[in-house]
Amino acid sequence: MTELANKISDETIEYVGILAKLELSEEEKEAAKSDMEQMLDYIDTLNELDTTGIEPMSHVFPVQNVFREDVVTNGDNKEKTLANAPLRKEDSFEVPKTIG
Repeated sequence: MTELANKISDETIEYVGILAKLELSEEEKEAAKSDMEQMLDYIDTLNELDTTGIEPMSHVFPVQNVFREDVVTNGDNKEKTLANAPLRKEDSFEVPKTIG
């Protein structure tokens, strides 16, 4: 096991479970820890590779909407848009508070 993988504690696994809103059994915690250790081992292996002289690469596919031409416009009349707002405050939508 590599240096990064050795840093995974049982508390870390529990915390990840809490963040994911999961109640993990002991068996599931062990499986999750094993999976994370394997991922970190792989990352360590990649970090050990000598990349001297290798140019950074990126390949971004051109993106276009094939169904319509993208045309920028100023949009609808403000009053027409705000007419559909359930709550309104001056010239804006008012979003009701939904959490705490």
